[in-house]
Amino acid sequence: MTQRDPNFQEAMEITATWLKQWNDEEISDEVMADRAAELLASRDGARGFFVVSLAGESALMDRLPEALVAKLREAGEGVVDLTTRNLAMSAAMVVHHRNNGDEAQAIASERVNQRCTELLRQLDSHLVKERLETLLEAASHSRGDDLSFLERWGYDNEQKSAIGAAVQAVAETGRF
Repeated sequence: MTQRDPNFQEAMEITATWLKQWNDEEISDEVMADRAAELLASRDGARGFFVVSLAGESALMDRLPEALVAKLREAGEGVVDLTTRNLAMSAAMVVHHRNNGDEAQAIASERVNQRCTELLRQLDSHLVKERLETLLEAASHSRGDDLSFLERWGYDNEQKSAIGAAVQAVAETGRF
C-alpha cells in the first residue's frame, strides 16, 4: 500500500483485487487477513473493505477464516460499528427491495445481513452487545445515539422492525 491511507474508492478497488487473489488461491487466509488489517486501520479503508467483502461474490465472509476473524477482532470498536451499521442497512434494504418487487436485490441484501450476523457473533461480545443495544434503542424506541443514523436513511417503521429482528437474530446465540 501507499504511504497514505486509501480513500473509500481505492479501498474498494484494493479489496476487490485481494479477494480475487484469495478466491484464486494465490494468497493464503493469513495473507488476506494481514492485508485486510491494513485497510481496517482507517475508516475509509474499513468501509471499502466491508462494502466489497460483504456484498460481493467472494466466499471470504461466508468462511470467515480464523486469521481474518482475529484481525477483525483486533480492529475493535470500528469493525463492530461498521458491521452493525451494515446489519441495519441490509435488513432495511431487504424490506425495501421486497416492497418494490425486486427479489434478486432482496436476496443479495439477505446475504449481506447473514454475513453481518455471523461476523458479529465472532467479534468481541461486550462491544457487540453494547453496539446492538444502541441500535435496538433507536429502531424499537426511536431514541438514542443511532436515531440520527436511522433518520438519515429515512427508514420507515417496517424497516425499523426488520432492523430490530436482525439485532435479535445476532443475539440468538446466547452469547449476549
